[in-house]
Amino acid sequence: MLSSSKLRQGVLILVFGLFTTGLIGQNRAAAEGTAASLPIELVANYLYAMIEADREAYTRHVVERMQAKGVVVASENWEETNSLPLPAQLLMESGRIMGRKGTGIQYRLISLWPINKRNAASSEIEKLGLATVLTHPTKPYTGFVKEGGTRYFQAVYPDLAVTQACIGCHNAHPDSPKRDFRINDVMGGLVISIPVK
Repeated sequence: MLSSSKLRQGVLILVFGLFTTGLIGQNRAAAEGTAASLPIELVANYLYAMIEADREAYTRHVVERMQAKGVVVASENWEETNSLPLPAQLLMESGRIMGRKGTGIQYRLISLWPINKRNAASSEIEKLGLATVLTHPTKPYTGFVKEGGTRYFQAVYPDLAVTQACIGCHNAHPDSPKRDFRINDVMGGLVISIPVK
């Protein structure tokens, strides 16, 4: 049986690998003179779709499956308990890893009702984005921000309650400021920041 740290490392590498495969291949196109320019909004939409697909695959095919078979559980304290990270925690961890890759691309989950206070909106665009996707969850809230001398395109996408496991955790968590989430409610937002020139 794999040790939990090797399992955790393998899962993180797998998810990050799935994410980055969508970004590979652009250098070859540029060298062949076939590079194309894409609107930044479209790039953000592609990243969002990829992040959400990876999160759904992890939730359904790893967490739910392993828990149902009694192999391993997902836990809020996954690092200390040698368990799987919760899907939201895996997304945050992959966002931290992405931040260290030198691309300048950043992403994280935020909420108006964060269980962990670090996940609160930290800028005006994030606050406006959360308020907007709460009332209009079919499209992201977008804009440009400047941080540390770098200009970013930033998009806030709705983070919907798509599984009963997400709802149960948030509604029952002792630190949760909101305990009445239902399926398809907006629980928060996924912020994607892409550096632009």
